[in-house]
Formats: sequence, C-alpha cells, structure tokens
Amino acid sequence: MVSKPTSNPDAVSSRRDFLKASTATVVGAALASNVHAAGSDVIRVGLIGCGSPRGGRGRGAAENCIHAGANVKLYAMADLFKDHLDYTRSYLTKFGTDKVDVADERCFVGWDAYKNLLALKEVDLVILATPPGFRPTHLKAAVEAGKHVFCEKPVAVDGPGVRSVLQTCEEAKKKNLSLVSGLCWRYHPTMQETFQKIHDGGVGEIIALQCTYNAHGLWMIPRKPEFSDMEWQVRNWLYFTWLSGDHNVEQHIHSLDKMAWAMRDEYPVKANGTGGRQVRTGPEYGNIFDHHFVVYEYANGVKLFSCCRQQNGCVADISDNIMGTKGICHIDTGGPSATIKSPGKGVSLWHTTGRGRAGDMYLDEHIALIEGIRAGKPINNGNYMTKSTLMAIMGRMATYTGQEITWDKALNSKQDLSPPELAFGPLSVPEVAKPGVTKFS
Repeated sequence: MVSKPTSNPDAVSSRRDFLKASTATVVGAALASNVHAAGSDVIRVGLIGCGSPRGGRGRGAAENCIHAGANVKLYAMADLFKDHLDYTRSYLTKFGTDKVDVADERCFVGWDAYKNLLALKEVDLVILATPPGFRPTHLKAAVEAGKHVFCEKPVAVDGPGVRSVLQTCEEAKKKNLSLVSGLCWRYHPTMQETFQKIHDGGVGEIIALQCTYNAHGLWMIPRKPEFSDMEWQVRNWLYFTWLSGDHNVEQHIHSLDKMAWAMRDEYPVKANGTGGRQVRTGPEYGNIFDHHFVVYEYANGVKLFSCCRQQNGCVADISDNIMGTKGICHIDTGGPSATIKSPGKGVSLWHTTGRGRAGDMYLDEHIALIEGIRAGKPINNGNYMTKSTLMAIMGRMATYTGQEITWDKALNSKQDLSPPELAFGPLSVPEVAKPGVTKFS
C-alpha cells in the first residue's frame, strides 16, 4: 500500500527487508488501551485496504466497525489504488459525518499509504484488509505505531510471514493493544454455543473430524492494456499464491479454524494431501489450484479430513462434522445450525438453540473489539489466528508438493513467496505447482 504521489512514485518496499527490522518502542502505547475507557472519547479508525467494487472485506469491515458502538468514526483511508479508495469512501459517506469523516488530506494512495496512515497520531484503531501477502508487514507496522488492530484473515501466506506475525502478536500483548481477528465464526453466538457443548463433552472424546468448503468461483478482474504485471496481479490477488496463499488458505481457513476450535486450539502435527487445477486453467487465474484435499493428523492419532473446491456448476457444500465416542456433531453454516446425533441410529441428542446477540458475526467481532478498548481490557486473538493460518499453509504445502509436511517443517520453512520488490512493472507468474515435482523449501 502506498502514499500520495511523491517525488519517487515507484519507491519500492521489500517485505524481506521490513521483516528484518527491529521492533520500535512506542512511548504512548501503554496509554492506548485506556484512553477511551470512559466511553466518551471518539475512537478514530483508519482503514488500510479498501477493496474493489467487485469485492473486498475492507469496506464491509469499516461499516461494521463504525456501527459497533457510539463515538466510533472512520477518520483515514489507505489503498494501493485510488479508484478503490474513492469507491469505498463514496460508499461509506452515506452513513453521515458522525460516522465517516475522511478529509482529502487523510486519504493515502500508493505503496507507502499504510505508513502515512499509521503516522497519524489521531488514529486509535486500524483495520487491515489488504491482500494477505501484505499482512505481516502491515500488522508489524501497526503494532509498532501503537494502534489497536482488527486484522482480516489469513494473516500470512508463508512460513516467514507466520513467524513475523507470531512475534508481532507478542509485541501487541506487551503494549496492551487489541488484536481482533477476522475469523468471524468465533464470534457467532450459535457457534459459541456449539463449541462449548463439544468442549463440555457433548460428543464424548473426539475420534475424527471432517470439514468441507466446496464453493463456486469468485470474482475476476479482466486485464486491461494499461495494467503492468504487478498491478494486474494485485487487482486479481485471489489467484496468485504470493498474495492470497491459494483459496484453501484465503477461504477454507474458516473451516480449518473451526476444527482447531473443536480441538481446543491444539494443532495437527502433520499433513498430506492432493490437489490440482482442472477447471480454472487459464492465465487469468494465476497460479493457484481449484481444489484441495488434505488429511491432517494430530499427536493423539485423531485425523481431520479436509476438502475445498472453487468450481462452477458443482454442488456447494460448506459444512463440518465432529465425530466422538458419544455422538456426531454436524454443523451447517447455512443457518447456521448444529445438531448432535448418536452414532449408528442417528437419534438426535442436541440441537442449537442460539443465544446472545441476534446480530451478525461480522458486527459482533467489532462490538467485542470496541467494548474491549472501552473497558481497558484489549482482546488478543493472535495465537489462534496465526496458527490456523499456518495450518492452512501446511495443507497447501502438502497439496503442492505431494509430500507429507509436518507442523515444524511448515513453521520453519524458508520459502518467502513475496516478490523481490514491490513496485509497478514486470513480474512473472510462478509456475503452477506439480505434486511430486514441486519441491518443499
């Protein structure tokens, strides 16, 4: 993300260099979580990553955040592309100046836009909703600047990114800063009730898990003659592994995180799988797969069978099953609802009743964030948001290489997917992975 035009509009920023930098000390960080405790001060929000008219969580997250409590206002915006920022700014102004007050001088465009926004002392909270490949750099910079953070999922696309985020999450704890994750099911009342039931022994001892995220295709931005390679890839970030992590990381992470939740945030020790590219084979779809199947194994021998697909014309299925010695919990995300049935006879033992707020989970996660800031009790979701990201990356490593990948191998991988430099211009697309040929690194 960048700033308004400077004397060097193509100034580059390397994630490799950025991750080597030491964490700076922010003098006012200790005060950050308490300044709004009384509830009367305005919480000023900065949005980093506005999204395109075709899609983008940034716009939705900003709308949720400003409606999550009184005296919450969008104050500044940043995006790599001016058209993205202008569209989102225009869309959000309909909520009035008491909720959206983004002056021209607080709009930043370009590769350094996030830096300029974070330099605004008036900004208390930032929303990070750029493509995931930028997340480790932006999160590190936000915490260094002493900002509370809402961080969209996933938080990295490779091992070096995961390691960076783990360190940043610890810094956020030390500075008493909020760090709320976009893994929104954790904030859904029905899912909270369901997983509490599982943790209370509702299915007995877990013996196996299965999750499915078989969906249709998503949006795609046709390439225009004026687009450089870099611009085309970032505008179509879903389809490039260095930006999205592939769809089993960017989208299926929701399902994998629910499985981690069922296992009390214990993570698998190894994974193997298969995947490929059968339908979306054109160059407009970058270098990601269109289907993945992964078998994860836990230290106690429990296995998780995980599959995801993005192919049009196929049946959709987004559901989860937690199988135990006393029952099987089936989660249908369409409701959402959950039912526990006895093994064999299929007699219903329990069904979700729903509890808590009737609102949607996207709003609820921001309500929790704002309430935590107001109460001086910041939330830090860093552990599970980072490890669930690594779980998804481990699965991709297994499908891309065709090899068994352990948790430690994935975490300590040296493969940095980011390009040599971040600048508009030529950028070749890596070859599509070939299981059995593509090597782990």
